[in-house]
Amino acid sequence: MERLHESLHEAPIIDKDGYEYLVHPISNGVPVLEPGLLREVVIDIMQQSDFNVDKIVAPEAMGIHLATALSLQTDVPLVVIRKRSYGLPGEVALHKSTGYSESEMYINDIEAGDRILIIDDLLSTGGTLAAICGALDDIGTEIIDIVVVIRKIGQSAMDELEHDVTSLVDITVEDGEVTIQ
Repeated sequence: MERLHESLHEAPIIDKDGYEYLVHPISNGVPVLEPGLLREVVIDIMQQSDFNVDKIVAPEAMGIHLATALSLQTDVPLVVIRKRSYGLPGEVALHKSTGYSESEMYINDIEAGDRILIIDDLLSTGGTLAAICGALDDIGTEIIDIVVVIRKIGQSAMDELEHDVTSLVDITVEDGEVTIQ
């Protein structure tokens, strides 16, 4: 995880209304996401995850590149949880609240009994993942594994749920500095 660690130390931190926001290639696509970093992360996810699943699920937008690479490597179908409604039959809406925004997201092509692997770039406040897990639980799926690349240590909405989250790296962000735990 040498490239990931190095990139975290180089990542800028910006203030979003008092929230220290990490700007990183994996979680923002800025600065440029080098293929070597993406490859390193995808290989590590493949080594740590359970791919005995029916579908890989990723929230729009920054989970998509990770989940796409994993789907290509494993032949497991990919479902993207979108930020806009398509009005398709069976579409499920969910409300998410993060440290810096609130919005709706929409799930399509997931059915009761589906075995799910959730992939995301960053776990910070946990608002996105908690909302997704709640909606998938309500649908009746079996969440087999949840993997994030970066977990920002601190209180998370995921703490209130019964789902464990695996992270490739845990960090803190304080006073504009990233510390790898």
